[in-house]
Amino acid sequence: MRPPTAVQRRIIEAAEPGTGRLSGTETQLTGLVRARLAFRHPRPPHAYFLTPAGHRIREEGAAPAAPEPPRAPAPAPSGVFAARTGTETAPTGSEGPARAREVRSAWEGLVELRRMTNRDGSRERPCAWERGHLVQAAALALEAAGCRPAGPGQDGYRVEETPQPEAVAVREPTPEGLRRCAAVLERAGWQVGEHAAAARSGGRYVLASPRRT
Repeated sequence: MRPPTAVQRRIIEAAEPGTGRLSGTETQLTGLVRARLAFRHPRPPHAYFLTPAGHRIREEGAAPAAPEPPRAPAPAPSGVFAARTGTETAPTGSEGPARAREVRSAWEGLVELRRMTNRDGSRERPCAWERGHLVQAAALALEAAGCRPAGPGQDGYRVEETPQPEAVAVREPTPEGLRRCAAVLERAGWQVGEHAAAARSGGRYVLASPRRT
């Protein structure tokens, strides 16, 4: 890996101490992204922040070896992997062993993305991508742990948006299934709490938010 240029070093050294947020021209910041020293936040205003490698250069003054680029799961159009939220009205994607391989690969990619984009390199704490794609991120954690999503003709978990910022609702028809979903998300780095649903719908649900610390 080529060491950063003098201009790139100045941008890295000028990053905000607490957040690692960067300032510079679009060309300069894109160059840091290509060098795996910065990433672009998925939510507006799409600011740029140091990766752990960028933080190490600022704090230690030495350029580390370039890591393998992470494979981020994507909530994408037809033909691209998407975790099953349990709200689908028709079967989607592959099934059986092929689906299991896709889910495993997507989860491994997300764990690597955590390592690359969390400042401390943590694999146990959700990253910015997950906070920008809450429903998909929670559904991927559940599916990767072997939980069964709801679907045509079968019961299972359902992951849905909520009015609360950075929170999703997870519903499961059985108390045992709901507790399992809560335990899976907690192990995956989410804060969880069980709540009673509105009187007209009955039952209980789990409110889950990606942990920041």
